[in-house]
Amino acid sequence: MFILKRQDVDITTIQHPKKDQQIPILHYQGQTFRLLSVFNAAQEEDAKAFWRELTDNRGKACVLLEEPERYSVWGKVRLDQGSSDEMEGQGESDETEPSFIQACLLLLQAVYIDIEDLLGARQVGAFQKEITDVFRRCQFPQADSPTAVNQLLTLDPLTSSSVPPWQEHHLNTLLQELYRLGKQHFGNASFTERVMDVLQDMPMRERGQFMSWLKRSPNGKLWH
Repeated sequence: MFILKRQDVDITTIQHPKKDQQIPILHYQGQTFRLLSVFNAAQEEDAKAFWRELTDNRGKACVLLEEPERYSVWGKVRLDQGSSDEMEGQGESDETEPSFIQACLLLLQAVYIDIEDLLGARQVGAFQKEITDVFRRCQFPQADSPTAVNQLLTLDPLTSSSVPPWQEHHLNTLLQELYRLGKQHFGNASFTERVMDVLQDMPMRERGQFMSWLKRSPNGKLWH
């Protein structure tokens, strides 16, 4: 739809109607957009490919925001006074299925364990620092300290009493960065088939729902 610069837009936050967190909202010419995914400055082509996938192939109303330190993709949203946000024509909800967050955490842990087992302590230490930087740079809730990240890497998300309150743009960002880092460490993308096996630990119904969501997501082709 549009490629915009930071000076073209206003960005504010609104209170999530059901959770104790703020939602970033981009304002442009009387229209409002919600954050879908964040890319670092070196990922210009990935950001544009994601944006084109949503706009050209899926018919979504989206903008690509270019900033000095990052690129971000935003989807059109209608803010109805007194009610929760509703994605206009997007078919997406503010509420992220907890099982989707659990699945993404399982994939994160599987890559972490694979690197440790196959490549050793030095490589897994580097990976932990890199994924911590992703969480910090992209402002993932409950992932803002080394201790919090270590818990995400080690605690079983299927038995934990709660999962972090991540939205779909956090999951999209995590999957794209996890793929990039895995390919960087292993030298190819063959690791995805191995780590996807960890999803067999999920209940069949929830695993099926996640796989359907993943197939529709912009990162689906990376993990299939």
